Amino acid sequence: MTTQSEKKRIVIIGGGIIGSTTAYFLSHHPKFNPAIHTITLLEATKIAGGASGKAGGLLALWAYPSCLVPLSYRLHKELADKHKGAERWGYRAVYCGQLDAKTHPNANASAKKNDKESVSLKKRSQKALDLLKSAGVPKDLDWVDPESVRAYDSMGDPSTTAQVHPYQFTTSMAELAEERGVKIVYGCAKKIDLVTDTSAVTSVTYTAKDDGSTHTLPADTVILTAGPWTSAIWPEAPIESVRAHSVTIRPSRPVSAYALFTSIQLDKRRTVSPEIYARPNNEVYACGPGDMTVPLPPSTNVVEVDDARCQDVIDQVTSISDELRDGEVTARQACYLPHVTSGDGPLIGATSVKGLLIGTGHTCWGIQNAPGTGCALAELVWEGAVRSANLKSLDPTLYM
Repeated sequence: MTTQSEKKRIVIIGGGIIGSTTAYFLSHHPKFNPAIHTITLLEATKIAGGASGKAGGLLALWAYPSCLVPLSYRLHKELADKHKGAERWGYRAVYCGQLDAKTHPNANASAKKNDKESVSLKKRSQKALDLLKSAGVPKDLDWVDPESVRAYDSMGDPSTTAQVHPYQFTTSMAELAEERGVKIVYGCAKKIDLVTDTSAVTSVTYTAKDDGSTHTLPADTVILTAGPWTSAIWPEAPIESVRAHSVTIRPSRPVSAYALFTSIQLDKRRTVSPEIYARPNNEVYACGPGDMTVPLPPSTNVVEVDDARCQDVIDQVTSISDELRDGEVTARQACYLPHVTSGDGPLIGATSVKGLLIGTGHTCWGIQNAPGTGCALAELVWEGAVRSANLKSLDPTLYM
């Protein structure tokens, strides 16, 4: 536990959502005193440059792990209420469901996505609306093709499901932390330096982003939140990476607030399962399955995007929606997600090295579980224990 007068030098490695929320909760804790405490957020490229800026942003009480989700879901609401999150990062409650569909036979006949003259004139006839109703589709989910839909099953409603825009949320957390005295430094962490006789952290060595020069940040507390790059900095961490592709589409008209997990039959032999999230800024996010065909690159700014995989996602989701088919593709992107190789994860807490904490391995639920993770790590630093949730099953020493 840290006393009010005890000096502390904290370095957070990684400016994604976990690092940014950790910086936020550390700097907003009542024991933080900028006159005697320093908090540095070390980021190799840019805030939210990786998965934190390219994720879907779904929040759900039915996510995993169950020991962390309720705390984090509640904190999302509290953060949004406190900092006008609805306006600042698109926080809102949504509906969520599983949609089973079959590709519409005329889907491939649509015009080019960016042709402004290609606008669908189809209207929803009463027969079409009846088809959606018979499949169990909610009345306001009117942007899926009635002739494609087979069934709809609810997975969540506004009491259990919400969303944020990941890039806006992550950068806002970093900005709010910076306003409280956190210093953001741009450089690539190369080594966590230890005092050999006590096995305690003493500093972090990094190369500056602008000129490649080597620098050292003194530290008595290092919090490693580098996502899929965690094991590159600390090899003992059992973290591997999976690449994920996604696209964003501006639909031909505003669509209702639904997050859809789909099962789309393309033909007799092939069924695909893209996820589709409508966002409040007249944008729809869609992602496909992960892959491990390309190894993790050195940093977020050199991630390789496979255009064919992005096109697959586009073809799949536009095959069941006129609004998406007649919309404009605004981004094709890829990122890497961190996975724990020896367990479910994530890993949150202190390691066997004095002063070294870790928060990583959040898989696809990093945005959802970031506030809870940041809160827990801040409590460990300032209070000596996690008090807001029982996270013993996520103890890093169980896995490394």
